[in-house]
Amino acid sequence: MSPFSGMLANRFGERLVLSTGLFLVALTSFAAGTSHTYWELLFWRGITGIGSSMFTVSALSLLLRVAKPDQRGRSASAFQGGFLLGGVAGPAFGGLIVAWSIRAPFYVYATCLLIASFVSLFFLSKAKLHELEEEIAPGQDEKQESLREALGDGAYRAALMVNLVTGFVSFGLRISIVPLFITEALDRGASMAGLGFLVAAIVQALLLMPAGRMADTVGRRKAMRIGASTLALGMVILTASDILTKGFGTASLIGPILFFTSMAVQGVSAAFLGSAPAAVVGDIVGGKRGGIVVATFQMTSDLGMILGPLAAGFLVDTLDYDWAFGVGALLSILAVAVVWVMPETLGRVRDSSVTPS
Repeated sequence: MSPFSGMLANRFGERLVLSTGLFLVALTSFAAGTSHTYWELLFWRGITGIGSSMFTVSALSLLLRVAKPDQRGRSASAFQGGFLLGGVAGPAFGGLIVAWSIRAPFYVYATCLLIASFVSLFFLSKAKLHELEEEIAPGQDEKQESLREALGDGAYRAALMVNLVTGFVSFGLRISIVPLFITEALDRGASMAGLGFLVAAIVQALLLMPAGRMADTVGRRKAMRIGASTLALGMVILTASDILTKGFGTASLIGPILFFTSMAVQGVSAAFLGSAPAAVVGDIVGGKRGGIVVATFQMTSDLGMILGPLAAGFLVDTLDYDWAFGVGALLSILAVAVVWVMPETLGRVRDSSVTPS
């Protein structure tokens, strides 16, 4: 639904699509809590996906359009920080609520989304948005950035590549098989995987704003180089942890030490790749409506999240964990190569009548 959501954002404006998407997810989440069969639950959760696509695409598109060029990196970092905070706090809060009722989390979620929909509808006034749009890019708010034009830009292609690899490695491969790797290959308790993810989240949280500041001051390309390089390094270390564990045995501390090191390094990567690529997309859109451009950017991460677990599961079943991690490392190195030659977009002033090379 992401391309459709991007079209809606371009046609009706991000504010209306954002509020409608939040309201739709609120209603369908409440309905999911009343489900009596699995298929009923699956139906409502499927409709929820439509609303989720609407508000995530329009929210990022609006953020990148109204943020000043020298603040897009930090704006993307703050946006990413909200998701990180919710991802950490949500399960803990939900764990308490589900003790009361297994349906309760759906109702609490629906209530929170309903509040958010009214906040976005009433506090994002048209007058204020128009004022910001005219300040940043006069006369551009009614124009649209085409996907074809964006794909002709090497910086946009690099952002897509990085987002695809990040989705494949960080959200797909890592989350799906690292817990199995901890229990099966390292022969450790399942809680060790949770601690590893916590280390990555803490490092990411600490570096999110500094990474965004670097993207806004030093440049998007340098920030993306650091992010892609540390992603590749983290996967190489994770691959080594499996190889060395086979050589020294599961009783050795080498495997766990390398695992935690890898998680910390990948936390650094997540901080830089959570801000700089989005800032690049904002630079390319340049104040115009870019719903489809932003939707395509987000879709590449979703595609990686789908393909990552499938590829990793196949490699682990047929070969071993080090092969799955090694493929992730190779893809990350490819992303480094693409980022290394991308053009810088910070401070770019582009004539809308000229198609970039």
